[in-house]
Amino acid sequence: MKKTVEWYTEKYGAVHCFETPNVIALNEKLAEFEYKVCFMAEYFLPDINILKELPCDYDIKILNHSQFAQYYTSQWQNALCEKSKHLDVLAVGAFDKNNLIGLAGCSADCKTMYQIGVDVLPEYRRKGIACAITSRLAIEILKMGKVPFYCAAWSNIKSVRNAIKSGFKPALVELTARSGEFVDGINK
Repeated sequence: MKKTVEWYTEKYGAVHCFETPNVIALNEKLAEFEYKVCFMAEYFLPDINILKELPCDYDIKILNHSQFAQYYTSQWQNALCEKSKHLDVLAVGAFDKNNLIGLAGCSADCKTMYQIGVDVLPEYRRKGIACAITSRLAIEILKMGKVPFYCAAWSNIKSVRNAIKSGFKPALVELTARSGEFVDGINK
């Protein structure tokens, strides 16, 4: 498979590796190994020159693991990951009275970098909540001496906008290949 990746990057170059016609050619080559193109994502790092705490019309609270443990539900699956609870470190919640309406959580994906995920209840979206809790969590992560990062699927424009409005800038992109069985399972 290494030779296939080398062929691909040499033929198309870094600038064109992630263009759709070229990705189709990669997918065809990966079929020899029973693999398929799978996830495509963009990663963002904080721009410390613009990152700041953003305003919110709701109460914002910093939550430790014991305080956010009750929120491992499908409603908050982008902010917290039940399958990897041990990696979730910190969260910032937005509350309307005592009801959680938005949650940004971070996972210790490695020793020095924490990934941020965010969810906001549908009826509270487009009110600046996601940006407020994302930026606040990024600031808290930096205070811990870690680097916050944010990941969004290329097609998730709303999430990409949240990253940028929250004080992040594009840093890298990723294209993964997984077994055909895995990809087919997702597409069922």
